[in-house]
Amino acid sequence: MNDILPRDIAYWQYLEKAVAAVLAGYGYSEIRLPIVEQTALFERSIGEVTDIVEKEMYTFADRNGDSLTLRPEGTAGCVRAAIQQGLLGSPQKLWYTGPMFRHERPQKGRQRQFHQVGVEALGIATPDMDAELILVCARLWRQLGLEDAVTLELNSIGSSAARRAFRESLVEYLRAREDALDEDSQRRLHSNPLRILDSKNAQTQALLDGAPSLEEFLDEEAREDFATLCSLLDAAGVAYRINRRLVRGLDYYNKTVFEWVTDALGAQGTVCAGGRYDGLVAQLGGRDTPAVGFAMGLERLVLLLQQFQPDLAPPGADVYVVALGDAAQRQALVSTEALRTRRAGLRIHAHSGGGSFKSQMKKADKSGAALALVWGDDEAASDTVTVKPLRGQGEQVTLALSELDTALDGLL
Repeated sequence: MNDILPRDIAYWQYLEKAVAAVLAGYGYSEIRLPIVEQTALFERSIGEVTDIVEKEMYTFADRNGDSLTLRPEGTAGCVRAAIQQGLLGSPQKLWYTGPMFRHERPQKGRQRQFHQVGVEALGIATPDMDAELILVCARLWRQLGLEDAVTLELNSIGSSAARRAFRESLVEYLRAREDALDEDSQRRLHSNPLRILDSKNAQTQALLDGAPSLEEFLDEEAREDFATLCSLLDAAGVAYRINRRLVRGLDYYNKTVFEWVTDALGAQGTVCAGGRYDGLVAQLGGRDTPAVGFAMGLERLVLLLQQFQPDLAPPGADVYVVALGDAAQRQALVSTEALRTRRAGLRIHAHSGGGSFKSQMKKADKSGAALALVWGDDEAASDTVTVKPLRGQGEQVTLALSELDTALDGLL
């Protein structure tokens, strides 16, 4: 669980601002959800035999003996809120952001406390809704300058009945070859065999080349919806690759699943993933409601931004205020507060803690500010300020306070 330091915050704020602006442009409303939920919510939604529920959740008993869990993902909580708060009377387009928690092996781009943006569209069953969510992502990548860093992968996993039939056929095929599977896949064969399709083991992937294909088990509705989605993306100019082994790791998905992947981050290639989950609302006690959504990992997107947008440096000061003497300090404080009121966007760093003129000017230069505003005894007595350029070849000048705004317009 990592600290996010000031040197990285510019990337986080840039990303969060871009996400909020793009989602607002598509008519999505923000919802803020609890970090802690009843454990049963995730057992019922994610699936009791998934790795997340079996091995990765932070679960504890509260003082009443109730089992609570730090949320490992956001969809279940968003659906729970929509049911409890009576939001399902009409279609809902919602988004949220915040920390999630999974006890897994930390590595670059993957921590035990990580941050996601989640987007959920509830109440619309047609594939044009799937297409819109993918277009939201594509527009965000363009705005962030990451469109060349990510690739869209698509699949349809059909209905629950189709997956059950496929699962039986896949298990039969793999049981006859169990000894050739990697250790993780051998375990999954008896608990969550569809996840074997996601195995990163080369030998297991080679073994799957001869396995039954989920596509063979899709019903006509799933085939038609997937064809419609692909045609919509083609019309919108969104490139994609169909990956028939893409299944996603959560039990609630059906029909469309998708991932945006990158090869710029090493092994951790998925930066955004989602799909349709038409049965989850009813499964959690609500009315039968179609739904589709996605989540994007902010840590991984920040890593991409740092790689592809290295100039997003933390903002420094525009102006550094230096004051020598009690009268000057009072004048500097009053004048600086008035300047902040007049020019709300100006980043003004006022020196604190005293010190000599030389030491204060060293700190002014280190701040990255373009200008120093200097008050001493003479300036305090004459209602003036000395403006000293800290970058370039500009000349130091002493001005009446009434002339400061005009001078700043020419210097900043």
